[in-house]
Amino acid sequence: MDCSLVRTLVHRYCAGEENWVDSRTIYVGHREPPPGAEAYIPQRHPDNRIVSSKYTFWNFIPKNLFEQFRRIANFYFLIIFLVQLIIDTPTSPVTSGLPLFFVITVTAIKQGYEDWLRHKADNAMNQCPVHFIQHGKLVRKQSRKLRVGDIVMVKEDETFPCDLIFLSSSRGDGTCHVTTASLDGESSHKTHYAVQDTKGFHTEEDIDSLHATIECEQPQPDLYKFVGRINVYNDRNDPVVRPLGSENLLLRGATLKNTEKIFGVAIYTGMETKMALNYQSKSQKRSAVEKSMNVFLIVYLCILISKALINTVLKYVWQSKPFRDEPWYNQKTESERQRNLFLRAFTDFLAFMVLFNYIIPVSMYVTVEMQKFLGSYFITWDEEMFDEDTGEGPLVNTSDLNEELGQVEYIFTDKTGTLTENNMEFKECCIEGHVYVPHAVCNGQVLPSTSGIDMIDSSPGAGAREREELFFRALCLCHTIQVKDDDDVDGPRKSPDSGKSCVYISSSPDEVALVEGVQRLGFTYLRLKDNYMEILNRENDVERFELLEILSFDSVRRRMSVIVKSATGEIYLFCKGADSSVFPRVIEGKVEQIRARVERNAVEGLRTLCVAYKRLVPEEYEGVCALLQAAKVALQDRERKLAEAYEQVEKDLILLGATAVEDRLQEKAADTIEALQKAGIKVWVLTGDKMETAAATCYACKLFRRNTQLLELTTKKIEEQSLHDVLFELSKTVLRHSGGLTRDNFSGLSADMQDYGLIIDGAALSLIMKPREDGSCGNYRELFLEICRNCSAVLCCRMAPLQKAQIVKLIKLSKEHPITLAIGDGANDVSMILEAHVGIGVIGKEGRQAARNSDYAVPKFKHLKKMLLVHGHFYYIRISELVQYFFYKNVCFIFPQFLYQFFCGFSQQTLYDTAYLTLYNISFTSLPILLYSLMEQHVSTDTLRRDPSLYRDIAKNALLRWRVFIYWTFLGVFDALVFFFGAYFMFENTTVTSNGQIMTTNTHMIFGNWTFGTLVFTVMVFTVTLKLALDTHYWTWINHFVIWGSLLFYVVFSLLWGGIVWPFLNYQRMYYVFIQMLSSGPAWLLIILLITVSLLPDVLKKVLCRQLWPSATERVQQSTKLKASVAAAPGTDGPLLKDLLPRPRRH
Repeated sequence: MDCSLVRTLVHRYCAGEENWVDSRTIYVGHREPPPGAEAYIPQRHPDNRIVSSKYTFWNFIPKNLFEQFRRIANFYFLIIFLVQLIIDTPTSPVTSGLPLFFVITVTAIKQGYEDWLRHKADNAMNQCPVHFIQHGKLVRKQSRKLRVGDIVMVKEDETFPCDLIFLSSSRGDGTCHVTTASLDGESSHKTHYAVQDTKGFHTEEDIDSLHATIECEQPQPDLYKFVGRINVYNDRNDPVVRPLGSENLLLRGATLKNTEKIFGVAIYTGMETKMALNYQSKSQKRSAVEKSMNVFLIVYLCILISKALINTVLKYVWQSKPFRDEPWYNQKTESERQRNLFLRAFTDFLAFMVLFNYIIPVSMYVTVEMQKFLGSYFITWDEEMFDEDTGEGPLVNTSDLNEELGQVEYIFTDKTGTLTENNMEFKECCIEGHVYVPHAVCNGQVLPSTSGIDMIDSSPGAGAREREELFFRALCLCHTIQVKDDDDVDGPRKSPDSGKSCVYISSSPDEVALVEGVQRLGFTYLRLKDNYMEILNRENDVERFELLEILSFDSVRRRMSVIVKSATGEIYLFCKGADSSVFPRVIEGKVEQIRARVERNAVEGLRTLCVAYKRLVPEEYEGVCALLQAAKVALQDRERKLAEAYEQVEKDLILLGATAVEDRLQEKAADTIEALQKAGIKVWVLTGDKMETAAATCYACKLFRRNTQLLELTTKKIEEQSLHDVLFELSKTVLRHSGGLTRDNFSGLSADMQDYGLIIDGAALSLIMKPREDGSCGNYRELFLEICRNCSAVLCCRMAPLQKAQIVKLIKLSKEHPITLAIGDGANDVSMILEAHVGIGVIGKEGRQAARNSDYAVPKFKHLKKMLLVHGHFYYIRISELVQYFFYKNVCFIFPQFLYQFFCGFSQQTLYDTAYLTLYNISFTSLPILLYSLMEQHVSTDTLRRDPSLYRDIAKNALLRWRVFIYWTFLGVFDALVFFFGAYFMFENTTVTSNGQIMTTNTHMIFGNWTFGTLVFTVMVFTVTLKLALDTHYWTWINHFVIWGSLLFYVVFSLLWGGIVWPFLNYQRMYYVFIQMLSSGPAWLLIILLITVSLLPDVLKKVLCRQLWPSATERVQQSTKLKASVAAAPGTDGPLLKDLLPRPRRH
């Protein structure tokens, strides 16, 4: 036996893993290969069950608890709860256990319900009936019982039950149409092709007689990539080997359309299907707010430990004198006194930790999660971001980054389909220097006021006539367009100048525009039938070309080719691609004339393509065919081998001409970019287009202005000077005019600064990113970044998809660590969308790969303006207030408890009742801040749109900086001092009554520990709630209901809690306390006085800051109020509004 076979067997059966093997072999219909062909190795594969659920009935509780306690906050409160259970602590375990139990239970119920829905969906999918062939007959069984190797029959409008290799269909040409809307959101029909040697098998008996094996790669999640080959055995001769690619693969979840039935063999089943492998979520992105929140939590944890440590030390200092030992009612037993001192100190330290642990707000995490989840609906519900033309609205794929939309400093945008419509209009073609302008054709629509074929320059001579027709034939043949009849697609278009109603469909709008444009010049592409491409020439004769090979387009080569054979037996290779990828491969033709025209069109913003060809003699074609076949059937490194083969084939070409199509700017793209720049956001355009084309688009969309001085960092410039010299020259230029100041805080639109725009191409970027000979590349990168910081806009052209991601990463990891956003519409933009802090996909014409991989998706680029300047602004304002407010109200809550220890001999006596400790964060103060964080609008939506510069007020995490955090913390400490000492001085003078009660001398109110704590707690609840009311600018009936309702709920709860003897409690310490406290008039006065004093500093600070150092937002708020007051009193002879507005500050 062969050693490699032994090794394979050991890996598969002993190790039990297939990951050791790069490919798998599938026996079609479970038929063994003929004797002597190859060894038959039965393989184990999973069944066809889909399991999208996380839990089962048995593992739900342990698994869910494990996942929840992996969160640091939950784990921290669990430890506190266990400490309360184990040692003698001042507070009941209920005070920590109940909030924790509430949070854990609510989360578990939510996750359990979601998983139950997933179970239901899985069962419905796994039990649906499937037709498969067994012994030449059609049999029905449940989808979950399918196995790899089964031959399946799928009928029209049915969904494919697993990943299938397409063997045959009811169509004579062996094709079928599918939609993949459930996979990638694309509703257009895609054409798939049956294996050449099996497409004639139309009956169950024919299919059952098939003898074949399939070798293919192991399962991987890329929907658009598949590598395999099929060996078809005929009469025991050597097998026929055919390559298999993504065009032969039918994916689970896709739906069969306009085809009666197909037969296919299962190759990936169950959790190995591409659809299941794509269930895996993308890498988690964390917002700047979340990072700030975690840092603040660490600070508060340090404060907590410090408090506990101080109290523990002071307790033992206090008790060091004998008469200050434990009080008589709380004396320790002899055994407790004999315990180790360090053990006693550690126990006391833990007890103080428990007493002060409420400074860490467990409910903040739940509130933040709810705020993000519910707040994300405001984007999806926004009718202004709905596009009527496409019927699409915005999508939110993750709600974790809502507030990051308000922090963006750099935007990286694709050009085609993002800034432009990706709606191509054929403008002209240039053949051997002669320019042709046909009827203006745009997606099958003849534009008015145009007729005939306009010839610019002189007509070609008789000798050039052949080249002209060859050029038109090349455009008719060099593409991957499908022609479909009326019933094949929704909303068909009629082909121009044709009685036949049909539509051209292609993944590239450029191809459709070119084929429709050349139709106006007399050549019409009809169809592809039985591997023959049919075109209608000027004489209305049908020409047939046999399609021999397609050399597919890719973003690295930037060209595509076809090899066809004419009716006379001549073999042609037609090549179409970007000028930079075609000109170097040309050996003949009027290169300079065509290059000049291409450059002129590029400057005008037109998209240009060059067309070339060469004739192949039969012997040469046979060599090409063998080279391509060897690369196509390779299972390892197929893409690399194909690229090398294409490189060898596409050379020594003869240039025919060039085309120009216009891709119009999207509606309001220029306004959007202008607004974003005013907001202080830098916009970079990353595109694969020519520099001149991209630059023209940048001028059109106002990224570059007429007074912008363009700096070039291109291959052409580097050829003239070294990279080092070019970078230093550019650096000197920008730094000389900016005076050494970077423009990160400016949009580059200020009048007193020279406006720079940088243009860089892919080749120059590669040199900058390339490590130098000494092993470092840092110097060039830093110099490049320094230049970029001082430019108001940057254009990166001729960019490969990976280079787009490199640019984003370079800026993201620079020393300022700015927040980046990437927006694009195609598969080539996915890498930069995933790399940026926030990724936005445009739901465009290049499929939905970008939208599927993004954090958010919008129908048009113009919607980015509202998403950032309005939604992002509001999200950030709301959540930053939420985070700061939570820490503030918990400082107010716990600092009086800390002060109280100095007056109770550090005995760990709690100031508040257990019910108040438990419900403070859950009930009394939770709803107002949640509603505020969902509904607050400090300025109106129209104002934010009208004045983009307001976005700068919140830039660089302005509301969560250390200065603001310290202010909120000290405000909480001040309020806590007022609560505690205000109540303390009220109860300072007390007397003992005849029945043993302690009563205050001046107020005649019964005084005790719980009365004191309740008074402090009452003032605190009212103060923190009214503080939020003072911060609220946008009042609705919901705000009123929640804020005043929360205060009312606290009063009603306290009356009930202290007014009834509750039989389930083993203590009645709060009985009649609240009612008796409110029966004293001075107590009411004190409550009002303390609330006023607590709120006064914050009110004074706001008034002074607004008058002396107003921010842009505060000036707008003030002007809005003045306008409203003037509008409310139209008849008064008051001062003019402009006289009332505050003067702008000088910077």
